[in-house]
Amino acid sequence: MGDKGSAMLRDRLNDALKVAMKARDKDKLATLRLILAALKDRDLAARAKGQTTPLADEDILALLSKMIRQRRESIKLYQEGGRADLAESEAAEIAVIEEFLPKQLSEAETEAAIHETIERIGAEGVKDMGRTIAALKESYPGRMDFAKASALVRKALC
Repeated sequence: MGDKGSAMLRDRLNDALKVAMKARDKDKLATLRLILAALKDRDLAARAKGQTTPLADEDILALLSKMIRQRRESIKLYQEGGRADLAESEAAEIAVIEEFLPKQLSEAETEAAIHETIERIGAEGVKDMGRTIAALKESYPGRMDFAKASALVRKALC
């Protein structure tokens, strides 16, 4: 992937922003602006640390996954607080962000990937959990919910 992939994903985000502007899609436009602002913040932080190349696709995918995870947590809190309107708004943002993520693995595909990874790296117990999660993140960036995968890895390694 590298820089070329990163530029392609950045281009997709910027193109989607332009389309949303022309379509006067305020909700989608707001979400895309949030994504691009978060990406710009990450770029600035990376530059401050001396990194001169743009963020790689994997980093952008991780950012998008984090944004989705944050919104899912917010939905839960809003639902518990009786704020269905705010929960719907967060769900709409998730739908926009997911447009830029690769197809997510199903639960069965996730379990198969976990077992394949455990076998491939020779993980034998809970002590290898971190190594297993790292291998999954490398092989399946943005394609699975790693919080859920972590629980499945723990179960598989016990």
